[in-house]
Amino acid sequence: QVTLVESGGGLVQPGGSLRLSCVVSGSTRDYYAIGWFRQAPEKERERVSCFTTQTGMTRDADSVKGRFTISRDNAKNTVYLQMNNQSPEDAAVYYCAAEVTFYGAVCYVGPVGYGGWGQGPRVTVSS
Repeated sequence: QVTLVESGGGLVQPGGSLRLSCVVSGSTRDYYAIGWFRQAPEKERERVSCFTTQTGMTRDADSVKGRFTISRDNAKNTVYLQMNNQSPEDAAVYYCAAEVTFYGAVCYVGPVGYGGWGQGPRVTVSS
């Protein structure tokens, strides 16, 4: 069983930076990837970044490419999402989740196949 605990949300000004953390408990044999998702009010949950366990390959949504970076510290069992140059469109509740079911591709873009959702830190972008 994989469990995840997110932290690091808060208020950031446009153009500012924020880092989210996700502590992962469980064997790496139990999941294919760790993904970061976000959900804004009245919007669908979307995958913003993903880290593939086996290869270290990462994927990013077009909306955050070049601004957000996902990484993992294996010693600390922690996955990070570094968010730079943030804009108001980045405001949302962010979640990390483990991809535990294969749906044709590792780091599948949709939330289906992921589990271990936490409460999620909220990121607010405002001046």
